[in-house]
Amino acid sequence: MPETSFRPLTVAPVDVFTESVTTHAARETYFAGRHRVVAWVRVAAFAAAGVGAYYFLSAGMLVPALAVLFALYLVFLGLVRWHDTIGYQREQHRLLAQLNRDELARLEGKLTTFDAGLRYLDATHPYAADLDVFGAHSLYQLLNRATSRLGHDWLAGWLLAPTSAAAVVGRQQAVAELAPDVAWQQEWQARARHFPQQESDPRTFTAWLRQPDFFAGKSWLKPLLVVLPVLAVGSVAGWLLDYWAIWPPVVMIGLISLLNAQFRAARDDYYQHSATVRDALRATRDQLPLFEQRTWQAPRLRALHATLHAGGTAASAQIGQLARIAGLFSARQTPFGNLFMNSLFAWDLQCMWRLESWKAQAATNLDAVLEAGAELEALVSLAGFAFANPTYVVPELSPAELECTATQLGHPLIFSRQRITNDFSMKGVGHTGVITGSNMSGKSTFLRTVGLNMVLAQAGGVVCAASMRLSSAQVYTAMRTQDNLAESTSSFYAELKRLRLLLELTSTGQPVFYLLDEILRGTNSLDRHRGAHALIHQLHQRQASGLISTHDLELAALADELPGAVQNFSFNSTIEGDEIRFDYQLTPGVCRAFNASKLMQLMGIAIEEEG
Repeated sequence: MPETSFRPLTVAPVDVFTESVTTHAARETYFAGRHRVVAWVRVAAFAAAGVGAYYFLSAGMLVPALAVLFALYLVFLGLVRWHDTIGYQREQHRLLAQLNRDELARLEGKLTTFDAGLRYLDATHPYAADLDVFGAHSLYQLLNRATSRLGHDWLAGWLLAPTSAAAVVGRQQAVAELAPDVAWQQEWQARARHFPQQESDPRTFTAWLRQPDFFAGKSWLKPLLVVLPVLAVGSVAGWLLDYWAIWPPVVMIGLISLLNAQFRAARDDYYQHSATVRDALRATRDQLPLFEQRTWQAPRLRALHATLHAGGTAASAQIGQLARIAGLFSARQTPFGNLFMNSLFAWDLQCMWRLESWKAQAATNLDAVLEAGAELEALVSLAGFAFANPTYVVPELSPAELECTATQLGHPLIFSRQRITNDFSMKGVGHTGVITGSNMSGKSTFLRTVGLNMVLAQAGGVVCAASMRLSSAQVYTAMRTQDNLAESTSSFYAELKRLRLLLELTSTGQPVFYLLDEILRGTNSLDRHRGAHALIHQLHQRQASGLISTHDLELAALADELPGAVQNFSFNSTIEGDEIRFDYQLTPGVCRAFNASKLMQLMGIAIEEEG
């Protein structure tokens, strides 16, 4: 079984990414030059065909003229293929250069250009909004390297819900094997980025495929699709060669047009469903061979490899066939294709026939293949994050109840070179850490630091710490409750609703690690203290532990009232003249120095000094 960590790089990731940008940008320029040269060669071949044909036709030599046209046509087709190959290589290096620029941007905390995943935000979710899992400057932007809708969904799903320890270990092992090979990761990503239209959910397509076949009960139609196009093409050829009048091709084309009109709704339905997944299928077709052709050691990667070879045929070949069929429907997008191909060949109906033939042979494994590809995208996202942060560690999973122990724990969304870290430890059910501190001293940031690293750990990723050991638990937060005018809800009532959800969640017996920031701030100090006091006592009767930040020093007395169950921590500041200094260090004990008065003075509010 492979190790779940890898040795730090001897070369800094920033140097790897910077060098890769330079290398791939240079290769892009090289292939761009070749692309232009071959384009001119194509023009020259086309011109030569015209000149050669004109010369022989002028001399009355029909056969040599046709021979020249045919020969140069073959040359032209070869040049087109060559041109397309060079164009792909140029685009591949452009994409690889951009991927490395993206990695450099992430290292600098420049996340604004990345997908924020706002579609995954839910106000009732236990922690997503409070911990910046999605949205601007979010964990999702930092992690996500997927391109498909399914890949995005898989990664978001891992960030939104805890899973079993076995599943987490499986992801850790897979990430550890993928992470060192950054070239493979980026090749995987770049191959998919050639096909940008991947927003549609392919699960809609696979569900549609399970509907009854169009050709079921229409056994008479398939022979017509064989015979009518042959007769139509033959009648048109005979008319052009003056073998008969125009009415035979008119009749044949008319019959095909009647079929097209009769089944227009079905044709449109097949086209719409196929068009929406075409790019996603092409991307999967190009990505999967990279994974299929290698031997893997991590158990989860081996299981995915087996899924992609179920039935003895590589999944990429089956997906490639489906992608080609989906691409054939696009002929109707041009006036020539829609008129000529459908009028002579009943093209849409032919494609529908091919799609249903493919479905009868290979569709049973399609869902599993697409989901396997999406899971690989999520694993590559975590692997890319691990490679870019070699000082981060793989957390150890603890069998103990509600353990969270970490050294040098830092906030993964703070990108300062002097990121402040803290040691922290809590173990067992019914424990609460009460954190007191002055304004802006770091209480809320520390809560998010703990929560985000727990989310990362339970998703299978590396964490921003020197070491971390934790048990599986549902994270729950109450930190950013706001007024809701549409629902006539005050911030205080919104917070009460949030706390009620916490009580409901903890009543299920599921282990819960809660992070509560300045709870009940919307009421007077007496009610706030009474409510917080009662809440902590109630939570201590359940499968829950966590942290509460507060300005209410009276809550610190709970450490005496519930010895061993409540522990006091603090963040402190010092005032030197007109300057307030923070060290952002978590300290045992209660904070005794506050800075609100000084802050108000600095803002111009006259505060009388106490005598």
